[in-house]
Amino acid sequence: MELQRHHPWALVDLGLANLGYQYVTTDCGWTVPDRLANGSLTWNAELFPSGFFALGDFLHGLGLLFGVYEDAGVETCSTTAAGVQAGSLYADLLPDHEAQDVATFKSWGIDALKYDNCYSDAATDYPDTDYTPSVSPRYHYENMSNALAADGETILFQICDWGVDFPALWAPELGNTWRIANDIIPDWRTIFRILNQAVPNAPFAGSGQWPDLDMLEVGNDVFTTPEEQTHFSMWAILKSPLTIGAALKDEDTSIAQSSLDILMNEDVIGFNQDSLGESAVLRRRWTEDGFEVWSGNLEGEKTVVALINWDGETRDLALDLPVAGLQSAGSVKNIWADTTAENVKTSYSASVEGHGVMLLELGDTTEAGTYSTSLFGSSTGSKTTFSSVYANTTSSNYAIEINFTGSSSKAATIELSTSTNTTSKTISVPASSKTVSSTLSLTAGSTNTITIDSSLTIDSIRITSPTGTYYTGKDSFTLAGDAIIEQCTNGTVTGCAPVGYKIGYINAANTATATIQATVSSASGTEAKYLEIDYINNELALTTSWDWGSNSRNITIALNGGDPVRLAVPLSGRHSELYSPGLGWWDTATLGILIDG
Repeated sequence: MELQRHHPWALVDLGLANLGYQYVTTDCGWTVPDRLANGSLTWNAELFPSGFFALGDFLHGLGLLFGVYEDAGVETCSTTAAGVQAGSLYADLLPDHEAQDVATFKSWGIDALKYDNCYSDAATDYPDTDYTPSVSPRYHYENMSNALAADGETILFQICDWGVDFPALWAPELGNTWRIANDIIPDWRTIFRILNQAVPNAPFAGSGQWPDLDMLEVGNDVFTTPEEQTHFSMWAILKSPLTIGAALKDEDTSIAQSSLDILMNEDVIGFNQDSLGESAVLRRRWTEDGFEVWSGNLEGEKTVVALINWDGETRDLALDLPVAGLQSAGSVKNIWADTTAENVKTSYSASVEGHGVMLLELGDTTEAGTYSTSLFGSSTGSKTTFSSVYANTTSSNYAIEINFTGSSSKAATIELSTSTNTTSKTISVPASSKTVSSTLSLTAGSTNTITIDSSLTIDSIRITSPTGTYYTGKDSFTLAGDAIIEQCTNGTVTGCAPVGYKIGYINAANTATATIQATVSSASGTEAKYLEIDYINNELALTTSWDWGSNSRNITIALNGGDPVRLAVPLSGRHSELYSPGLGWWDTATLGILIDG
């Protein structure tokens, strides 16, 4: 049997094909150095002695789909022992072979085309990997997209420009998937880099348009089992194509059972193939504590949540459900621990292995801030105490809405106290009222209690966080060192939302600092405070992706002279600085951080 036929057989024999792994793609290296006399491509007969017509028939006979690789440049990205291989701009013959190549591919019965971007910039003499091409790669992909669509046949089109021109803005019009970043490398640090680049891409995922985080390293013996679980989980919930990059089974190789079990986890595959098609998004990052939380919506009003343990040691970690917008869950399925919990209130804890992930499916959920008496309350006489009350910051300005099961024919009073402020507060309830509102004090965390002494039966309470104060760089901050205020306006275009300007030149290489004299609202003014930061980061790791480039930048914050806290922010840029000068450094995103001070 030809070598390349072992792995399609393995997809079927191992049961992977039945789970949706159906596309088999001959990646870079399948063709020969020169086109045929008529300008068409052909396969390397030494590697594929039966040819691509036979290979296509073989794959289709197994119920699989046939994909090929080609490049938008004069050569493909790989040089084999036989020499260079022709791309669609092959320079020795007529340029722009897209239509001819599509006709060839369709004659072979292909179902998918991965289209790369090496050797494609004529103005710079066709370099191999050009991360600053003179023109956007977009027009190459427009040409191929038009050629693919010319006769109305549907072929999966996988755009691979490595994220050079933020393809999420244009690729959905031309193809089905787009590579968001440079290649994955066989090292754990690559996961953090790619996830940081996935952050601004996530909102663009949807039916028929998927951000591609690159192939899976699961099964290549480069990651531990917990690392493979994290890798597979995140690619799945971010709706990336799940492309196996490991040898499955042939005369010399057999994938490890632990890796195969990961690739075949039906829950995780289900998250990837969920009918809503919504990508998970980054909710919070605790850089110095070494973990972060992503979550996304699933069909059936369910939620998927991933808590990544970036630390190398196994430890118990807690997920506060309100970080994912939830207050309770009737069921919590811990995918990799293979456990299920019921009636989870506010917080869920589990052991997470080093570099592992707590991957959860939550069902029968309630919205953050809503506390039913039946789940959160306990009554003694006329007093009802609500436990597991969450607060994202320490403040005396939380709002509470108390909902009664019925109304009283006459006015009444109730007494309210919290674990933060045990002094009772009297609240008047007008006659015929079914709800009453007030303010209260809470401490940051998930263990607050609220006690209400009332003759009226309480159905539920709703807690609303205090309205924050927005501090602008121009009006509120004192700048020092190299820090400056920069306007973000160019004609009719204004960036740096929501204010139209930013504080610039804050980085590790200079003396820039920004200080604000902020007011506080708490009992002593020294408790933990939750801050949301509108940040800008467009420092794309392309040439540095092979080394330690991470697509992140560090912000260090200290509150009231307390210990500084570091937050590594991911990319926010949704424009390329090459073709939209200035705009990439005007795109803002927001992350929150809790600081003691």
